[in-house]
Amino acid sequence: MAGKKREIQLQTVINSQSLWDEMLLNKGLTVIDVYQAWCGPCKAMQTLFRKLKNELNEDEILHFVVAEADNIVSLQSFRDKCEPVFLFSLNGKIISKVTGANAPLVNKKVINLIEEEKKIAAGEMVRPQYHEIVFVDSDAEDAGEVQDESAEDLYSIAIIKPDAVISKKALEIKENVTKAGFVIEAEKKKVLTEEQVRDFYSQLADQPDFEDFVSFMTSGQSYILVVSQGKKETPKEEPETEAEPDELSEDQPEVKVKATSAGMKEKRNSLQEYLERQHISQFCDVEENATNVNKFIDVFFPEFKKMKSMKLQKTLALIRPDLCKGNKEDVLKVIQDEGFKILMQQQIVLSEEEAKTLCQEYEKDDYFEQIIQNMTSNPSLVLVLLGDNGVSRWKQLLGPNYVEHAKKYFPESLCARFAMEESPINQLYGSDSLETAEKEIQYFFPPQNTLAVIKPHVTNEYKEKILKCIDDAGFQVTQMKEMILTQEMAERIYRNIKGKDFYNDLLEMISEGPSVVMVLTKWNAVTEWRRLMGPTDPEEARLLSPDSLRARFGTNILNNALHGASNLYQAEDTIAKLFGEPDPENPEENSYL
Repeated sequence: MAGKKREIQLQTVINSQSLWDEMLLNKGLTVIDVYQAWCGPCKAMQTLFRKLKNELNEDEILHFVVAEADNIVSLQSFRDKCEPVFLFSLNGKIISKVTGANAPLVNKKVINLIEEEKKIAAGEMVRPQYHEIVFVDSDAEDAGEVQDESAEDLYSIAIIKPDAVISKKALEIKENVTKAGFVIEAEKKKVLTEEQVRDFYSQLADQPDFEDFVSFMTSGQSYILVVSQGKKETPKEEPETEAEPDELSEDQPEVKVKATSAGMKEKRNSLQEYLERQHISQFCDVEENATNVNKFIDVFFPEFKKMKSMKLQKTLALIRPDLCKGNKEDVLKVIQDEGFKILMQQQIVLSEEEAKTLCQEYEKDDYFEQIIQNMTSNPSLVLVLLGDNGVSRWKQLLGPNYVEHAKKYFPESLCARFAMEESPINQLYGSDSLETAEKEIQYFFPPQNTLAVIKPHVTNEYKEKILKCIDDAGFQVTQMKEMILTQEMAERIYRNIKGKDFYNDLLEMISEGPSVVMVLTKWNAVTEWRRLMGPTDPEEARLLSPDSLRARFGTNILNNALHGASNLYQAEDTIAKLFGEPDPENPEENSYL
């Protein structure tokens, strides 16, 4: 009898419409176990509820009830269902639902919502706008849940775990997510730091195997995604009627969406619910609490909110030889003042074919051959610019193709401002369209791979800082693994310095423990990585390149923290030996541009 008494104290029994209406007057969060009289409440979850009640100790704002669907009109759509259903009522509004005895998900939702209530009470945050779930008869023609019109602006953060990345399952997960109508607004492939793992999974910190989990999550690359509900209709392959009981989702068939002014649309599951239905939730963890999502967006994608308000585009820009030789710095200042960011640049002498392609608008002019000769005899400066409506705005700034027309009708254009007396044409070039810009950028700035090694003596703290520097420098970590380098591997990596006095000591040091071996991808990656590392001797690096990685994290010429391939041939050869043949999939950009 004592056990029964404790159970009643934990969960209030609701078995009539009047008690249901009274329950909706509760302040704070009420967790409702909806049950059928013939099968009873879900006993398996009561241990979790008791634990939450004791640990959170929030009697005023946390309540647990059991509600008998048979005798409550508001819950008639749940009748004759055998699967457990848990509703979450916040200050009288049903805001969420979990189908099945999913203890981790229920635990996470309760903790997040209670934390929000505390912050709201303390004046630390404004109450988020939640969608209210309204349950009606599933057979009614216009049964449903009215979806908030701003639903597409709500985001989730998803982390695809390292084991899914290694097994190549990440691409499948992302394809499933987008096919279901969700939109991946931003993504990044990176190794999470220990601090980031502990922060994201703070609700699991009291689990006995949490430290092992932290080690696992920091052992390799994860995908971090910002996902929105999007505006697409639910795919046809997910019917809303005649589903078998074991196929019922959290919102089928009892919850459907009313028609809106945009037309009939079905309310999709949350991302978490969708992953569970697809049986892939074990590979991907989701944060849907609005406060936490905003926090993690700021951590992983600090420019995301700013960029979402803009239509950022990359475009190719070119400063022709005469202007490049005379007023290049003035043009670069204009580019900066106009709000463009220069992502990449290089000074090159164009081939005749390249010059003709970039000057094709002048091919009918008498001086076309003279233009081509000028373009192929002296260097031009080629740049990749990033800006709001970058393609069209850069073309607008450039003005007409001909100086005479520009001076007469567009005197403020760059064509008029940077005109050269001996040349009748615009001294600047810009891509005509997004499609052209993509092709031209790919042509002039093709991605390159290089090998990078973080040596065994580098601490975990320094490894995390080095990986952040790699990310900040615009490299993509295409492949990565932690391994003890055998003597044969080490000899291949360091074959260029064989015969040096410290060679044998270096081979011995590199085999003392596991190294982090990576493939870094970026335009001009070999040179850029060697520049970022700095001189081989950390002492020299601290004098000549104090911001370099070896200057910051190396101790001496033997323990200089990092290694990089000397040239492209060595990089390709060593990568093939350590990682096998290249992955046929194209590297995905570490960006949300």
